[in-house]
Amino acid sequence: MANFRDDAARLTDRLTAQGINVGDVKAKLTAQHIETPSWGYGNSGTRFKVFAWPGAARNVHEKLADAAYIHQLTGIAPSVALHIPWDKVDDWAALGQEAEALGVKIGAINPNLFQADPYKFGSITHASPTVREEAVAHMLECCEIMAKTGSHLLSLWFADGTNYAGQDSISGRKHRMESALAEVYKHLPENGRMLVEYKFFEPAFYHTDLADWGMAYATSLKLGEKAQVLVDTGHHAPGTNIAHIVAFLLDEGRLGGFHFNARRYADDDLIVGTNNPQELFEIYAELVSAGDKAADVAYMIDQSHNIEPKLEAMLQSVLNCQLAYAKSLIVDYKTLEIAQQTGDVLGAHRVMMDAFLTDVRPLLGVVREEMGVGADPIAAYRADGYAARIADERGAASPSGGGYPG
Repeated sequence: MANFRDDAARLTDRLTAQGINVGDVKAKLTAQHIETPSWGYGNSGTRFKVFAWPGAARNVHEKLADAAYIHQLTGIAPSVALHIPWDKVDDWAALGQEAEALGVKIGAINPNLFQADPYKFGSITHASPTVREEAVAHMLECCEIMAKTGSHLLSLWFADGTNYAGQDSISGRKHRMESALAEVYKHLPENGRMLVEYKFFEPAFYHTDLADWGMAYATSLKLGEKAQVLVDTGHHAPGTNIAHIVAFLLDEGRLGGFHFNARRYADDDLIVGTNNPQELFEIYAELVSAGDKAADVAYMIDQSHNIEPKLEAMLQSVLNCQLAYAKSLIVDYKTLEIAQQTGDVLGAHRVMMDAFLTDVRPLLGVVREEMGVGADPIAAYRADGYAARIADERGAASPSGGGYPG
C-alpha cells in the first residue's frame, strides 16, 4: 500500500478513459453499509468444539463496543444485528442509546427459534399448538424490541424440518408456518420489514420447511409487501448460481437482504469472499445493475469464527464486501450491454473479468482516507492495542456450546 496514491491516480485515469465516473464510484463506496452480528464477537464454533478466544465479548455491551471498533476502522459498519435471547436486556431504550453513544445503532433483530427443548420437532411448524404459540410469542416480543430500539428488520431463520419420511405432514407443516408468520406480520412496526431466510438442509435432513429461495419467496408473497427474502450465501447446494437468485428477487422487488459468509461444502460460515471471491463479485454486480431496485437491500455478516481472531475475522469480512463492491462498481456496464445485445459472448465475459481482476485496493485506500479512517484497516488493527487490551480486561470466557448454526 506504500504507493497506493500513485496507483489510485493511474487507475482513476484508466477508468475515466473508459467513461466511468470515479467520483460516483467513490461516493457509493463511502455510502456502503455492512451490518455486523453481535454473535460474531463472542465465542462460537462448530458442533464439535468451540475454541475460546481471549477477549471475546461476554455480553451485549462488549459486543456493541467491538462492533463500534470495527466501524471505527472501516467507516462502513454502522449497525449491529442482535440475537434474542442471547442479547436480551431489561432496558432496550437504554441499549439503543448506548449504541448511539458508541457511534453505531441497533440493526436486525433475530429471534432464537432453534435452541429451546420444545422446538425439538419444530417451532412454528410443530404439531403442538402450544409450541407454535410459544414461538409466535417470542417473535412478537422481538417486534416489540424492534420498536424500542429503532430496528427496522425482523430476521427469521427456522431449523424446522423432519429427518425421516412420514415423520410429519409436509403440507400440514406448511400451513402451520404460514398461519404463524401471518400473525407475526400483523405486529411488525410501521416501518418494519420481515426477512424470511431459507436453508436447503441442516439440522433437518429429510426435508426443511423453508428449503430454498422459491419457498421463501412464495411465503413472502402471501404475507405482504413488508415480507421479503433473505439470502444467506452459505445456504445453497454446491454449484447453485446465487447471482441468478439475486437478480430474480431484485427484479421482483422481494430481495430483502443478505447474510454474507463463504462455504466450500455446505453452511461452513467462513469469512465471506475467501473461498469464492468471484461469486461475491457476481452477486454485487447484479445489485449494482439493479440500480434503485437494490436501494433497500440489507447487507449483513453471518459467520462463525472458530479458529480466527474474532475482531480481525470480522474486519476482514467487512473489507472483503467492500472489495467486491468496488470491483462491481467499475464494470463497464455500457460496453457490457453492447456486447450482450450483439451476442458477443466472450466480449461480455471479458468486461466482467476485467473488472474482477482489477486491483482496486489503491482506490479503496484513497476512499478510506477521505472518509477519515486508515487507508489499511488491517494494519491499523494490528498496530493498535485494542485487541490486547480487551484480552487483558476480559480474559478467555468459557465457551458455552456449539456455534451459531443459522
